[in-house]
Amino acid sequence: MSSIKLSVDRMGDNHGRVKVKTTAEQQEVKRKERARKLEAYQGAAAIIFEKRQNKQHDQQALDLTSQILGTNPDLATFWNFRREVLLTFQSEKSQEEMDELFGKELKFLETCLRVNPKSYGTWHHRSWVMDHQPHTDWARELELCTSYLEKDERNFHCWDYRRFVVSRSAVPPEDELEYTNRLISNNFSNYSSWHYRSKLLPLIHPDPEQRGCVTEDVLLREYALVQNAFFTDPNDQSAWFYYRWLLGRADRPESICCLYASFAEQRVVVGFSKAVNPLLEQELLLLMIDNRPVPCRWHTPDNRDRPGHVWICELPAGTLNTRFEEQSVRVMWGDRRAVKECYCMDRGRGEGWSRDSATDEQLFRCDLSVQKSTVLQAELESCKQLQELEPGNKWCVLTIILLMRALDPLGYERETLRYFETLRAADPMRAAYFADLRSRYLIENAVLKMEYAECRVIELASKDLTTLCHLEQLLLVTHLNLTSNRLNCLPLQVSVLQCLEVLHADENEIQTIDGLCHLPNLTLVSLRENRLQEVADLRPLTSCPRLTTLLLTGNPLCQTEGASSATRSLLPGVEEIVI
Repeated sequence: MSSIKLSVDRMGDNHGRVKVKTTAEQQEVKRKERARKLEAYQGAAAIIFEKRQNKQHDQQALDLTSQILGTNPDLATFWNFRREVLLTFQSEKSQEEMDELFGKELKFLETCLRVNPKSYGTWHHRSWVMDHQPHTDWARELELCTSYLEKDERNFHCWDYRRFVVSRSAVPPEDELEYTNRLISNNFSNYSSWHYRSKLLPLIHPDPEQRGCVTEDVLLREYALVQNAFFTDPNDQSAWFYYRWLLGRADRPESICCLYASFAEQRVVVGFSKAVNPLLEQELLLLMIDNRPVPCRWHTPDNRDRPGHVWICELPAGTLNTRFEEQSVRVMWGDRRAVKECYCMDRGRGEGWSRDSATDEQLFRCDLSVQKSTVLQAELESCKQLQELEPGNKWCVLTIILLMRALDPLGYERETLRYFETLRAADPMRAAYFADLRSRYLIENAVLKMEYAECRVIELASKDLTTLCHLEQLLLVTHLNLTSNRLNCLPLQVSVLQCLEVLHADENEIQTIDGLCHLPNLTLVSLRENRLQEVADLRPLTSCPRLTTLLLTGNPLCQTEGASSATRSLLPGVEEIVI
């Protein structure tokens, strides 16, 4: 009875109602709890830092790091210290003791993953543990990955760890491809599965002629699979991105794509398919004249000597001689697998060259078989039908453009430009990216047209260009017209145009001309109606020895006092300066 009475008396103080803590009281309790936890954390962290500084690798160090990482597993420094402790233990403890210790470590890591399944530090530490213990259960690790990916298929850290487990345990790539099949069939929006698929297919079905690509029969099957995906959910980007990979070209191998020799100026220019550095001993670039090696120093057009697509060497007078009918110039790169050779082709200009064909090398598109071309044409028509149903779907429009590029870039040029307008309207926030992509395609087309015309003049006026690319493909160009575009600069990469003689770049938005430097043949530059602010902006032109004509009317610098005299003082060798 007394106990019952006591309870009633206690409730009676609140008129028979259970007393509930107020919000202020709750906040104060939480504040005190946070303060207690913070004090405990700071105390433990201070001890950990002190132990690491003093190299005290003991059990207490493991216990303290467990205490903190168990609640916050994203502290990389503590994981690093934990590995240092375990490495010390490996040199001190028996194998049986380490097996037990590593087993506990894996269990601890699973508790950390339950706290944060996307903790980079936890997954990385788990891979380290698996690499350092002799008795590993890779099948269990694969099951662990599968379990976490079932909970969240976008856990990129878990995907990385799965690839690590597969590489260590020699899981057949065919099994992993089947795994992606299951995930994609459950959810077409599984971007990670599509991406993983792009890594597996070249391993299982490699194309012997194109590194990184797959055989055509497999490629055609993948087209059907991915089309099913984006017709099911046209607004999901995962399948569209995978489709872009299917349409992509293999990486070009590192090779010499152009050799140019100026017999008149005693210069040799070499263009590469990728940025290289022949100044490194292991990447020797050897020059031979009439099969005799010639010592020379290579440099980039801008003289910065960083990895680049174009390298130049100046030769002593008389090294190259146009009087010799069959004097050959040959360059060999690396282990001498890459070789280019040329002769003096134009005795009037005193120059010769050897260049890979942009069309023969399929530089901007893949070579299509009849079957693949037929399939892609059908894909194009299907995407056009889908676009009519989904007029605002930017992924569909972009894929239409890519298909046109793959099938016939010149034949579809006008239609491609119309679709770019549709694309910009569908996604105005990415208008700048689409404008740059459009510029890239137009420059690729101009290179193809120049090659078909067998000339060294490239016409890019009034194309609404916003950027310049593929400049290494223009090494032999003598005349370049960039008038009436939206270019805001002539970047340093323009200096690779070592044969350029005439440049028209009027009516743009150009503010800097850093790329107009060290161009030995440049004679005329027209930069009218641009945004050059100061005479000092013209300084790169001082390194162009043959410049005779410079047209600048319509630039803000023309309005500055003394602009004409200052420009003539900066460029005394230029005969005609129009301001």
